[in-house]
Amino acid sequence: MLRRGRAGAGMSTDSPRAEPSIGGCEPDDRGAAPLFQAFSELCIATRGPGSTEFTEEIARWLGEVGALDGIVHLFVRHTSASLLIQENADPDVQRDLVDALRRLAPEGAHYRHDSEGPDDMPAHIKAMVMPVALTIPVLGGRMRLGTWQGIHLVEHRLRPHTREVALHFIGSRT
Repeated sequence: MLRRGRAGAGMSTDSPRAEPSIGGCEPDDRGAAPLFQAFSELCIATRGPGSTEFTEEIARWLGEVGALDGIVHLFVRHTSASLLIQENADPDVQRDLVDALRRLAPEGAHYRHDSEGPDDMPAHIKAMVMPVALTIPVLGGRMRLGTWQGIHLVEHRLRPHTREVALHFIGSRT
C-alpha cells in the first residue's frame, strides 16, 4: 500500500511512502477453514549432554494428523533440557553450542542446589537461558523452517534421559 506523506519533516507531499504489510509475499485467496487442533507427545531418548534433532518426527506427526495451515507449538516438559531451532547441516555447530553452554554454567560443587548431582544446577541454568517452547508456522502441511534449520532437543544433564515434548497443532486440516 502506498500513502502520500504530509509536508514537513523532510517529506514532500508527492513522494509516496511504502507502508509495511502483514502477510506473505504471495496473495492468499483460499479463505478461512474451520479451526482444527491436535495434541500429542514425543518421547526423545538422549545420550547425555548434546543435541538430538527431531524435525522429521514432527513433520511425520503433522502428516498423520492432516495438518494444513496453522502453527505447531512444542513444549519440553523438563527443567534440565531445552528446545532449539538451529543449523542442521554441520554437526560442529551443535558441539560448539554445547561447549559454550558448559562455559556458561560449569559443573561443580559450588552450587547450593546439588541434591541431584553436580550437573543438575548447571542444567537448570542452561535451561533458563534457552527456550523450552517453540512455535513454528505450518503452511501447506509443512513447517516453514529455513533451509538449514532443524528442531533440536538439547540435553543438559550428564546421563542419558528420555525427555517428553508436548506437541500442539492449531489450524486447518486437509
